[in-house]
Amino acid sequence: MPHSNEDHIKLVNGLVETTIDSADGYAQASEHADGQRFQDLFQRRAQERRTIVSDLQNEVRRLGGEPKDDGTVLAAAQRVFNNLKDSLIKGDEAVINEVEAGEDHIKARYEKALGDSDVEMHTHAVIEKAWISVKAGHDQMRDIKHALKH
Repeated sequence: MPHSNEDHIKLVNGLVETTIDSADGYAQASEHADGQRFQDLFQRRAQERRTIVSDLQNEVRRLGGEPKDDGTVLAAAQRVFNNLKDSLIKGDEAVINEVEAGEDHIKARYEKALGDSDVEMHTHAVIEKAWISVKAGHDQMRDIKHALKH
């Protein structure tokens, strides 16, 4: 049975919350990174995620819903970003590891949404556009993590 607008709104709002978590995580990581290179990278990524949030919120409005404007309190995402505080004394590699773990979480959420064949075409296109940026962020953090290990 195809999704109703309510189903679409709930799906997109779930991505809004997860993406806000991600933006907040990047902002927090920026404050705790030792190197200017990572501080700047995390600030840019936080801003990219806030742009995605805005696009997703616009889609919720288009569907006739009320967009979420704050993140989740999901244990997994919360735990990842709380671990950032514990990693401060360990330096940039530990911060990168925590950011990359957060990226795995958001990547999985977007992949699940894109795999839903009942999502209407316009909503799917909005999610897919966001996914391209999310995947680029994920892959970049993964590559940095691996580079720091060598």
